[in-house]
Amino acid sequence: MFYKKIIPIKALQDYIQYFWILEDFTNNSSDRCFKIIPDGLPALIFQQEPNLFFDSKGQALPQLYLYGQYSKYTEHTVSGYFSVIGVYLQSTALKTIFGLDAFELNHQNISLEDIVRDAILEQLVNAISLEEKISLISSFFLKQIERVKNNHKKLVHASTLLQNGKALKEVQLEMNLSERTLERIIKQSVGLSPKIFSRIMRFQEGLNSLRQINFENFTELAYQYDYFDQSHYNREFKEFTGTNPRNFILNSKEYLANFPQWLI
Repeated sequence: MFYKKIIPIKALQDYIQYFWILEDFTNNSSDRCFKIIPDGLPALIFQQEPNLFFDSKGQALPQLYLYGQYSKYTEHTVSGYFSVIGVYLQSTALKTIFGLDAFELNHQNISLEDIVRDAILEQLVNAISLEEKISLISSFFLKQIERVKNNHKKLVHASTLLQNGKALKEVQLEMNLSERTLERIIKQSVGLSPKIFSRIMRFQEGLNSLRQINFENFTELAYQYDYFDQSHYNREFKEFTGTNPRNFILNSKEYLANFPQWLI
């Protein structure tokens, strides 16, 4: 398995977290399962060949598609070799890049051609080098941003505060917003309610710690991230991953963050 992470050009860093490449050219015809774990980020995905990955319902994913927010884990399967380029977008990018109300894409994989007219699928398929493909995607995003350019400072600021662990009441006070207004802003820009988005951000902070530190006592981790107890943490973990922390460590292989291959 080959994985590479690429930081976007400066002009795109407010809209894109990073590009990634995931490839496997081993002769493996058995089905492999990958889980998509909620992380608060939409993404653009390009598959070098059609009909590589299939969703949890057995439907082939579009060759070039956007997906929105997930509030629970889902699964994709693949057999044989594959080559995929992904773009992890900023949490507000469906609004700031495409002018969409982000909740419209929740739990969906939508062909880019259904959203914009000048989708770049044919150019990407014909491009030879990785650098050329990244350049094509970057140019597409720059043009798209110019088309829908608007003042999104308030919604970006609100989502950033929540991503950084601010409590909902703190965000309301800092931005002088009512609970209803904050709810509307976050749902339109991110796609989720502030409460669910905050839960995902807290879960992701704990998951990052789990990746870096060998926790023998998960109760310590639960208290560190303000869960009531280990049972509360386990329930939250299972909702977002389908399993408990110990099984996640033992039975997954994570080349790409929040897209682990499931080994059993």
